[in-house]
Amino acid sequence: MSRPESMATADDRSAPLLEVEGLSVTFQRRGQAPVRAVDGVSFRIHPGQHLGLVGESGSGKSVTSLALMGLLADRGVRTEGTVRFQGRDLLTMSSRERNRVRGREIAMVFQDPMTSLNPVVTIGVQAAEVIRRHFQVSRAEARRRAAELLARVGVPDPERRLGEYPHQLSGGIRQRVLIAIALACEPRLLIADEPTTALDVTIQAQVLGVLKDLVAETGAALLVITHDLGVVAGLCDEVNVMYSGRIVETARRRELFARPRHPYTAGLLESVPRLDSPRGVPLRPIPGSPTQVLPWAGGCAFAPRCRNRTDACTEGPPELSVAPERSLRCVHPHVPAEELEGIEAGER
Repeated sequence: MSRPESMATADDRSAPLLEVEGLSVTFQRRGQAPVRAVDGVSFRIHPGQHLGLVGESGSGKSVTSLALMGLLADRGVRTEGTVRFQGRDLLTMSSRERNRVRGREIAMVFQDPMTSLNPVVTIGVQAAEVIRRHFQVSRAEARRRAAELLARVGVPDPERRLGEYPHQLSGGIRQRVLIAIALACEPRLLIADEPTTALDVTIQAQVLGVLKDLVAETGAALLVITHDLGVVAGLCDEVNVMYSGRIVETARRRELFARPRHPYTAGLLESVPRLDSPRGVPLRPIPGSPTQVLPWAGGCAFAPRCRNRTDACTEGPPELSVAPERSLRCVHPHVPAEELEGIEAGER
C-alpha cells in the first residue's frame, strides 16, 4: 500500500524532491529461501525537509539507503518499486546516468568512516576526486576546494590533513571528512546513514552540529538513517519508524516523541534513559530480539515481541491507517500512561 504525501509544512507547496513508492529489496541465494529486507517502503522528501528513518539493527534502514543510491549488488538482489528523484526513476536509469546523479545531486555519508575511506589513498586525493569527477577543474583547483571543504567542516590544519591517510585521523575527524566529501558538490539530497556510529558523546554532538549547519547553509534535503533517537530529535522534522522491512509509524518529530502510537515506537522511547525520570526507575527494554518476527503476510511482524498482542494481530497483515498528522500500521495502538489514567478515571 502506497504512503500518502510526506507531512510537509502547510506552506511548503513545492513538488517532492524524492518519491519512494513500494520499494522492496529481496536477497536471493542458490539453495536458500529468499530474504525480503525491505518490504513495500514508501515515503516522500520535499526540498529542504529533514526526514528520519529509525529502527533497530536489521530493520532494513541501511538497505533502503543503498537501494536509493544504487549501491546494491546486481547479482542475487531483486529491487522492485519506484524511486523518483525530481521526476526521474533512479531504478530504471543506466549506470552512466546514475553516476551523474550520484555524488552531484544525491550524496551519502556512510556509517563507518574507517571502512568508507580508502586506507591507501590520502584524504586530499579522495576529497578532490569527487570534485574533478563532476566539475571541469584542474588538480590544483580541486585540491584548493578540498582544503576549503575540510576547513568548512571544522577540520584543523586542513592543508596538512590533505596529505594524511585515514588511519592517521581520529574517528571524529574521519567523519567530518566524509561529510565534506558528501557536500563537495552541494547536492540537493544528502543521505546520512548512522552518522555518529562509534563516536563518543561529545564528538557526536560536534559532528551533528556540523552536519546541521552545513545542510542549512546549502538548503539540501536530509534523510537521516539511525537507531539513535537523540540524533532524530536534534536533526529531523518528520520521522518514519521502520520494523522488519516496513514503515510502521510516521509522524512529526514532536508529536511522535510526545505521543507514540505504535508499541514498537513506544518501546524504543522507553528503552532510552531520561534525565527527568526519578532515580531508581528501571528502563523497559523491548522483549525478545529483532529476529523474532512473523512474516508480514501472516500478521504483524512485531507481534511476538508486543505487549499489546491479541489474536487479531496474527490474523492478517495490518493495514496502514492514514490521518492528517500520523500514519500507523497497528491493530492495537499504544496508549500513553497519562491518557490511560484519564480514560480509567472517566470510566469510574
